[in-house]
Amino acid sequence: MIKILLLTDFSSGYGRQLLQGVVEYSKKFGPWFFYRMPIYYRELYGDKGVVDWAKKWRADAIIAQLGDVDMEVLNQLDIPVIVQNYKDRFKNISNLTGDYYYTGAMAADFFKRKGFKNFAYYGPTDTVWMRERGEGFRQKVVENGGNVYVYEEQAGIEQEKWSFNAKAVSSWLLDLPKPVALFACDDYFALHITEVCKMYNIDIPYDISILGVDNDELLCSISDPNLSSIELDVINGGYEVGRLIHMFINKKMEPPVDVVIKPVRIVERKSTKKYVVNNKYIEKLLDYIENNYMNPLSVGELASVVPYSRRVLEKRFKEETGITIYQYLLRVRTDKFSELLITSDLSLVEAAYYAGFSDYKNVSRVFAKEKNMTPFQFRKMQK
Repeated sequence: MIKILLLTDFSSGYGRQLLQGVVEYSKKFGPWFFYRMPIYYRELYGDKGVVDWAKKWRADAIIAQLGDVDMEVLNQLDIPVIVQNYKDRFKNISNLTGDYYYTGAMAADFFKRKGFKNFAYYGPTDTVWMRERGEGFRQKVVENGGNVYVYEEQAGIEQEKWSFNAKAVSSWLLDLPKPVALFACDDYFALHITEVCKMYNIDIPYDISILGVDNDELLCSISDPNLSSIELDVINGGYEVGRLIHMFINKKMEPPVDVVIKPVRIVERKSTKKYVVNNKYIEKLLDYIENNYMNPLSVGELASVVPYSRRVLEKRFKEETGITIYQYLLRVRTDKFSELLITSDLSLVEAAYYAGFSDYKNVSRVFAKEKNMTPFQFRKMQK
């Protein structure tokens, strides 16, 4: 039986999903036995205490969340160690890391498609994932021709998760040009923003549209309004951690090898339910498309929703959104189709039908152009 020492925090949604993935692997290829060592044990007894305990328990591998690693001490164990990123990535050790730059870039593109001109980032730079998400967001916004207003907490991360300077944050938020698209480094910090907005009567999503990371359903649901968030492929990441550990133990692969957890999709809730347009009739039409995308829709029918001729409507729509009505409708349907591919077991044809496509060949072509892969490849990759 393989024994895995868990020296990490599983109180968060991310941590629990990670452990779920490791456990799923162990059930398939085990049996494995886990011991969850509280993080404070290392703080009390240091790495030497962890090593002594691991030797006594005869641990076969360690999965850890460590701000710093004394490899000289841990190497005494001569067992695989996979460390979840914290301050930085570690050299000469297997990292459980993420595609943080791309996560930030995904947030920037999401807001750009909604028509935002003003952007903001909220989060400290204490950790590699916070820092690189912010850099990825800023770089992509700049590449898209925009500018990012940044607020960085200076105090330590652990304190800032539970307490923060609400007055200073409110001053920053009130000074931002409106409407503004705000990306927070994770859902904890996004909650800071929603709480301050409630305290100071800042409207979400009309003044500030907010997006977090992790899709922690508990945190997203206690936010008012409910928080939109980027979902990460954490369970599969945990499964990959289990697979690597197994290969290390069986000498089929030599460490270090990193596990990179990628963002999967944006789960949109009420904190970002807005497309930035100045024309009230175009805004009405966007709402109509959002509520009726699954039905057969023609540009002529859509023109009857607002007091414009078809020619004027098409001109005003492109002025506001940068794309044609038909292109926008295809985008909405493709996004809905993508979500169904991930969240349901519907066949490809059924998922296309419920997303509003009447011709699967057409949706396959449109999807491949948007995602650079077929719907089948996309579902296989995500699942």
